[in-house]
Amino acid sequence: MSKQIGVLRASVTIAAAAAFVVTWSSGFIIPAFATVDVSPLTLLVWRFVPLAVVLLVLVFLTGAARGVRRRDLRIQSAIGLFAQFGYCLAVYGAVAAGIATGTVALIDAVQPLIVAVLVGPILGLRVRGSQWIGLGVGAIGVLLVVQSQLGATDAPPSAYALPAIAMVCLIVGTLLQRKTGVHTGVLVTLTVHVTVTAVLLLVIAAATGMLVPPGSGSFWLAVVLTAVFPTLAAYGLYWWLLARVGITALQALLFLIAPATSLGGSILLGEPLTLVTAAGFALCAMGVSLVLVGEARTKMPAAQTIG
Repeated sequence: MSKQIGVLRASVTIAAAAAFVVTWSSGFIIPAFATVDVSPLTLLVWRFVPLAVVLLVLVFLTGAARGVRRRDLRIQSAIGLFAQFGYCLAVYGAVAAGIATGTVALIDAVQPLIVAVLVGPILGLRVRGSQWIGLGVGAIGVLLVVQSQLGATDAPPSAYALPAIAMVCLIVGTLLQRKTGVHTGVLVTLTVHVTVTAVLLLVIAAATGMLVPPGSGSFWLAVVLTAVFPTLAAYGLYWWLLARVGITALQALLFLIAPATSLGGSILLGEPLTLVTAAGFALCAMGVSLVLVGEARTKMPAAQTIG
């Protein structure tokens, strides 16, 4: 029975990881369509404000926030400031500036290497040698995947700072969550992060005259898609997987975001897809496998002791 439960648990985790990669990648591709004729700030504010209202009502009706300490809410607000508000604003700005979606995902995907360096001194976690190798292989794969896209845009050089800012914001949010050890449940966590982001975006959009949305059906379709997939699904899975598989394994999964985004960009946006890209896909998969195997070996002694 315990073996069957273990197989089911592994299957659920694998399915969640695959869904995470797809939904997170959609957060790069959808804005490439939706911000052609509209400000990224306008799309963001209408992506988050209605969703914040829905989540707040849901939390109230379910009582999910009952017993949650104010300290935890303050910490989650700080995490949301970086992991959603800062991250999304920078990513949308980069895509709207004309940087290829795969290139944005590439710079974003460098964060696992930085996190791997920081988890030791900041979180006191050990990163195995095989995991370092896997992270290195994955990084090479990501570089290959988007090689053909670099320089294939008219975006100004200063715009390339935006995906780097997005990367830093997500790193800070992730490390804050792991360092503080705050646990508020996925629904409350999402609600706090989305609400903080919605309030800040609402203020900025109102102050800059970017609040009024266009009346086109395509805009509202983009609003719904970005609210459901890269927000609810991707962020919910991000925090769920962080608790389920650990920070190193989750950061390794982020290596797959760039290949998935490049594939989607090739199909939907006509961005280049070559044999070099295929080689990058293979290296990314190899790197993720090495990190996940190392993570499993790290947990194995503890599991054997419990059993």
